[in-house]
Amino acid sequence: MKMTVLDNRALNRATLARQLLLDRADLPALDAVAHLCGLQAQEPQEPFVGLWSRLRGFDASVLSDLLTGRRVVRAPLMRRTVHLVTAADALAWRARHDAMLRQRVLGVYRDELAGVDLDELAAAGREVLADGEPRTMTELARALAERWPEPGPRALGEMLVAALIPVAQLPPRGLWRTKAGARYAPFSSWLGQEIAPPSPDGSDPVGQALVRRYLAAFGPATSSDLRAWCGLAGLPAAVAALREELVGHRDGQGRELLDLPGAPLPDPDTPAPVRFLPAFDNTILGYQNRSRIIDDAHRGLSVAGERVVLVDGRVAATWVVDAGTVVVTPLRRFSRADRAAVAEEGRELASFLSDQESRRVRVAASPG
Repeated sequence: MKMTVLDNRALNRATLARQLLLDRADLPALDAVAHLCGLQAQEPQEPFVGLWSRLRGFDASVLSDLLTGRRVVRAPLMRRTVHLVTAADALAWRARHDAMLRQRVLGVYRDELAGVDLDELAAAGREVLADGEPRTMTELARALAERWPEPGPRALGEMLVAALIPVAQLPPRGLWRTKAGARYAPFSSWLGQEIAPPSPDGSDPVGQALVRRYLAAFGPATSSDLRAWCGLAGLPAAVAALREELVGHRDGQGRELLDLPGAPLPDPDTPAPVRFLPAFDNTILGYQNRSRIIDDAHRGLSVAGERVVLVDGRVAATWVVDAGTVVVTPLRRFSRADRAAVAEEGRELASFLSDQESRRVRVAASPG
């Protein structure tokens, strides 16, 4: 593969372009969710802000309708976290994540689940859910507690809904401006289809599709970045199978970056508008090396669930909503132009969050 060197600014602009953050896209919400390989959604309202920052004229009710219409689903998937993905991707990708999901739950509850036959537990859980009645994690675990009393409901429930049984978190959880607990139903009943089984010949078409889709939405990136995004350790074979169709770059430290031929690589001097990102946005979490978008000093903000503001394409502030006001706290000194641009985008966000009732924004003093 021909190698070119891409510095952090070049990688930043490529990331913003592919994450639909350099220019808001004229895409239907469903197509955007598919392009982004889903949105991190452990906080139910955050995908709405994620799409608002990426799509021109985004209507929150459209995403709610996609959830109730079963076109998108909320389910444990990449990194064992809840993601909002298209129904088609959930069905296609879930089996490929099965081993990782089991391993990650066992990493937390290995002692509690010692001696439990996980295949028997899965079969018993499916039997409980076969009546078509959605259940909370606790309700499902309690239905099996008499047979498996030792692990406790938390360990049983997490293993069942996060790993053993492909399930969706059902609406009203995840609908716009709606608070609701998590109730689960199997994909087979909610989506009317079983998940796609692994390839019988030992090939990995799903892994190869994940590599292509990831690079389209996040590339150029290292294989370590790919692993950090999806949580899967077993993709080197998929990468190797695609080598001939990929192009290669190097970052400033000499690491190999994989990419798709013809994928966007904007001029590093392309202006990047202010963007407000939701908690746990994959634009940051989708990489092992996040220096293209966030300084190492602030890396912990993304895993702590802080919402952040991009200024000139990089994390430069955090934001919260306080009594209807979008409050921005800079992480570095803002120029007058930066402050004005952040305030204007903050007013637009406040309007979106409040249905035009409020456009209040407050930008705190810069540090130092």
